[in-house]
Amino acid sequence: MPMHDWTRVIAGTYHAFHNAWITHLQESLNEGLLPMPYYALGEQRAGNTGPDLLALREANGDDSLSDAGGNGAGMVALADAPPRVRLAQEASLDAAFYLAKRRTLVIRHASGDRVVALVEIVSPANRHNRTAVDDFVGKVLAALKDGIHVMVVDPFPAGKHDPLGLHARIWEELGESAVELPADLPLTLVSYCAKSPITAYIEPTRVGLQLTEMPLFLTRTHYIRTPLEVTYMQAWAGVPKRWQRVIEA
Repeated sequence: MPMHDWTRVIAGTYHAFHNAWITHLQESLNEGLLPMPYYALGEQRAGNTGPDLLALREANGDDSLSDAGGNGAGMVALADAPPRVRLAQEASLDAAFYLAKRRTLVIRHASGDRVVALVEIVSPANRHNRTAVDDFVGKVLAALKDGIHVMVVDPFPAGKHDPLGLHARIWEELGESAVELPADLPLTLVSYCAKSPITAYIEPTRVGLQLTEMPLFLTRTHYIRTPLEVTYMQAWAGVPKRWQRVIEA
């Protein structure tokens, strides 16, 4: 089933779908996609921010899955199998300078286990005004600054406060020039690997296309393939028929 046009429904309808998608992503990751000692939690507080989905690593977990090893079940080595996306952008070596200059929140989890990655599924509220866009961009940069990998799933076109898209805003804050994405692919999936230099794996998409399995990095050298399409369809099945008809019109 292809990506749908979520601009056709009220915010509450999308919010319900958004929450269901997060739940199914968490279930899928915890049912075998994440190797031990990793696990996922949805809608958790981490410091003063609340990412949609966190991937964590047990504080006393086996160090064999560190950056030096990383050969756990389900893990894919970046060197052996680069993510199959349309575009990859690598920041300059001095990108850390721009992150260091920016005052951001450090993300920590109350459990004491280490946050290794987070997933953000964009909502209309993230583009409500300039402050909302700045807050979203700041959250992503705060995670990258702390060595946390980030995936951003944006099922909405760019708005007046991010005319080239949220990725362009994030990339500009790193002191880089964002590549202008194809006009006929206005929706964006981006996975950021918080290595040095920071690398973004970008898959532009549009309404009507299936979702690509995006990489979710657990270490600087290894990732898992995230089943966005499968979990999207699980969440879509719970959307009331009344709104499915509107969205598919």
